[in-house]
Amino acid sequence: MHVVMFYHSLLSDWNHGNAHFLRGVASELQRRGHRVSVYEPAGAWSLENLLAEQGMAPVEAFHRAYPGLTSHVYRPEALDLDAALDDADLVLVHEWNEHALVRRIGEHRRDNGHYRLLFHDTHHRAVSEREAMARYDLTHYDGVLVFGEVIRALYLDNGWAQRAWTWHEAADAHVFRPDGRVRPEADLVWIGNWGDDERTQELHAFLLDPARDLGLSGTIHGVRYPDAARAAVAAAGLDYRGWLANFEAPRVFARHRVTVHVPRRPYVRMLPGIPTIRPFEALACGIPLVSAPWRDAEGLFSPGSDFLVAEDGAAMRRHLRDLVNDADMARELAARGRATVLARHTCAHRVDELLGIHAELAAAPLEKDYA
Repeated sequence: MHVVMFYHSLLSDWNHGNAHFLRGVASELQRRGHRVSVYEPAGAWSLENLLAEQGMAPVEAFHRAYPGLTSHVYRPEALDLDAALDDADLVLVHEWNEHALVRRIGEHRRDNGHYRLLFHDTHHRAVSEREAMARYDLTHYDGVLVFGEVIRALYLDNGWAQRAWTWHEAADAHVFRPDGRVRPEADLVWIGNWGDDERTQELHAFLLDPARDLGLSGTIHGVRYPDAARAAVAAAGLDYRGWLANFEAPRVFARHRVTVHVPRRPYVRMLPGIPTIRPFEALACGIPLVSAPWRDAEGLFSPGSDFLVAEDGAAMRRHLRDLVNDADMARELAARGRATVLARHTCAHRVDELLGIHAELAAAPLEKDYA
């Protein structure tokens, strides 16, 4: 089967978490013998920022880490959809694409019935920027893949799509796994971007303040940290190391005893059941995890067993102190979390789901697939 994917960037994960899942799904499809073509626009902001900050070395490292993956870089005005989709069987279009391209691909699907076409939403804009999302013309799409049940309901209730499936993100277990070559040399690691003031207070309450009060050693990785944020990291006694290639995360996790998850406010308040991809990856790497509060409304994990939940800063201090000082407790927690990911939340599981959806659509009479 030929799967064609239109996404913001495969090459860069600079402030672009969707690249993690895209790489894992594309790699898994290739391992199963499918052909994958990924299209990303020239001048993509994630890649441009990465190149400006780091030069070409990260792109070269990506190709070494994923030797089978490559992108077709296109300019929208020169994109030949007839050529790109000539022998496609399944086409995925991510929601970071421009409205005009989303509509144009839908119109191509209207005129060409040999492939199935799905829109893929992995962001909180369905609740935070409803008008922008409502402007996507999905008339001729076969359906929508969304990374949480709340968003699936929004698409259906608002009439944005006739079909929608919940398709959670997951860890690429071939990349995210314990690194037995490395031993812990520090206490706490956090990998995440500072963001747009969506979790500033939470980062102080659940990460920086507990680290400072407990005297923990550790490392912070991420981008878009303003001067005040870097100063706060230093005041907490942690080292800020900047951007980290996502496929390097297993090595970094292995050098630390514990990590935390601090979800952004929109996910906690408006999108229960959506943890984003980083907890999946951390748990897959076999590091104990403590999470700030979020409601696992879809039963993805067993909170308290797969990871610990800190309802406030005081609880975070207790959990971190216990895990740093009790190696047996930390090892048991990490083992349970990793076992849950391997049993239910790998990119292999998500590819199974995707191929099942494609089979369901392919079996339907063609006239039902057009709005």
